[in-house]
Amino acid sequence: MADVRRFVIQQHDATRLHWDLRLEHDGVLRSWALPRGLPWNPKENRLAVQTEDHGLEFLDHEGDDFDGEFGAGRSTQWDTGTYEPHKMEPEKVVVTLHGKRVSGKYSLFSMRGSRDWLIHRMDPPADDQRVAVPIGVVPMTATPGDVPDDGGAVWAHERHWNGVRAIVTDDTGRVVITDATGADISLQFPEVRRIGRAIGHRELILDGVIVPVDTAGAVRHDRAGLARRLRIRSDSGARNASRTGAPVVFVAFDVLWVDGRPITALPWELRRRQLDDLRLDGPGWRTGEVLSLDEAYAILDDGETGIVAKRRDSIYTVNRPTGDWIRTDETSR
Repeated sequence: MADVRRFVIQQHDATRLHWDLRLEHDGVLRSWALPRGLPWNPKENRLAVQTEDHGLEFLDHEGDDFDGEFGAGRSTQWDTGTYEPHKMEPEKVVVTLHGKRVSGKYSLFSMRGSRDWLIHRMDPPADDQRVAVPIGVVPMTATPGDVPDDGGAVWAHERHWNGVRAIVTDDTGRVVITDATGADISLQFPEVRRIGRAIGHRELILDGVIVPVDTAGAVRHDRAGLARRLRIRSDSGARNASRTGAPVVFVAFDVLWVDGRPITALPWELRRRQLDDLRLDGPGWRTGEVLSLDEAYAILDDGETGIVAKRRDSIYTVNRPTGDWIRTDETSR
């Protein structure tokens, strides 16, 4: 009869978001903190920091941890199940996990006897079509023109935000922010990088705009403040600006990639539905609203910004205008 034991993976929103893998063994839970979760790709090794053994009560533990021994922050159950142990040595572990979310054969091995281990997937992923998430996608652009007025059957309308066009790529908690040219601007916007905590153990690419806000979260028109943010070259300077000088939010209006697959070939309406399902609403991020035609005209009348009309059946075409997105501002109306 196979030796089957229990395991748990807890998402731990501590100083840094990570996932705690705990394996039942000899009356305790052997434990590792995984900063980027479990790898799905056999070609990739990920860091696994060995922590102290935990009691079996942690198999169903959830809640706020305040004991410094375990690390402050909120733990939630991300996956549970059983595993088959193939090798359980002091510096090497090989197991097959059978969870609700995760299944597969994994090895963990110590690097030179330190607390730093690596975790490696040994068998092919269940989804053989899955590919690694790309970084630095160049976004789709809109064509200047008049507001399409069809009653909303063919076209949807959104606000044209004045800010920094940004692609936010989240690869299992590792967030990279790039601008319209593909340049990395992650350092300058730490409050946006924290979106990884809201997304969790997923791979997503979001398209949107970084806009200035006041201390109450209302959008401001402050191009000079954004320009100063982009000139920052240190983590401490960016953190200070995010708290006091020039806070921002990322307004997402499209999603291009979901868990190993591009969805750019889906029509805008279906992509928008997936974006809404993410329920992005946090201190440094939110989802842009879809407007009625009357709301769109009202925005044009206030003269502060414009609108973008998008064909509901349009696919996402990287780095070139197609006429499927039309930008209108007050002066071109």
